[in-house]
Amino acid sequence: MDNQFPFSGLISPNRFIPVQETVLSQDNFSDSAIAGKSIKILNWNVAKNNNTSKWANDFYHLVERHQPDLICFQEIELNKNTQKILALESMGWRFAPNFIDAYYQTYCGILTASKVQPVSSRAILTPEFEPLTNTPKVSLVAEYPLKKTEQTLLVVNTHAINFVNLNKFKSQLQKLESVLGDRREPLIMCGDFNTWSQLRFDLLKLMAKRLHLISVHFSPEEQAKLKTFLGSPPLDHIFYRGLTPKPQTAKVLDKLYSSDHKPMVVELALVV
Repeated sequence: MDNQFPFSGLISPNRFIPVQETVLSQDNFSDSAIAGKSIKILNWNVAKNNNTSKWANDFYHLVERHQPDLICFQEIELNKNTQKILALESMGWRFAPNFIDAYYQTYCGILTASKVQPVSSRAILTPEFEPLTNTPKVSLVAEYPLKKTEQTLLVVNTHAINFVNLNKFKSQLQKLESVLGDRREPLIMCGDFNTWSQLRFDLLKLMAKRLHLISVHFSPEEQAKLKTFLGSPPLDHIFYRGLTPKPQTAKVLDKLYSSDHKPMVVELALVV
């Protein structure tokens, strides 16, 4: 991807400008296929704070300690600093924006990083917009090759729509399910699902059940660290299919303060 953003001279009365479905990329991948018997996953809504030194320090600490194979970010600004950080870790990425921040002249959206180049990727925008920013939400579906097998691993990185009625939230889940419904590969689905009500959480669980997805189990102590809204279910989740969580690896990292969401990590073993 060209590191120069085409925003010079951009003048708009609106700060947040919706974009069309697109996937931006940086192909700094060090491996051609997932070769290990397990996959370490980091899921984190960074709340647009990835342009700060505090966030960079938090990220380096995470990578050094947990060495994730796959990183799913939500609410990330695509800037040169983030690109440089990921490149130093020999990671390429796919990025699905949902809007342009005209003030900072940068894309915002979700990013999936790994050391393995995906064989395909697709962005899925919601047709509905959130009222505060008048922008859609986005999901990113990427497909990764598995070494010594014809199978692939599907990875779905999602940020669910917020501040709208239940039918619009349901519509986003239905659109995502329509893309995934006929697929049978091992699958990881994670992100910030904005499940701030039990009704939203119930809809998410029903979709996961239809897709034969299992929620990563966090101990009560770990789950208590996840962001909630006035006693609601957690907002952030990791689901899986065709994999098995390794014992004692599901953690919520609460010693980091560069985002109001806490990073989630887990190691999933491939079922062979």
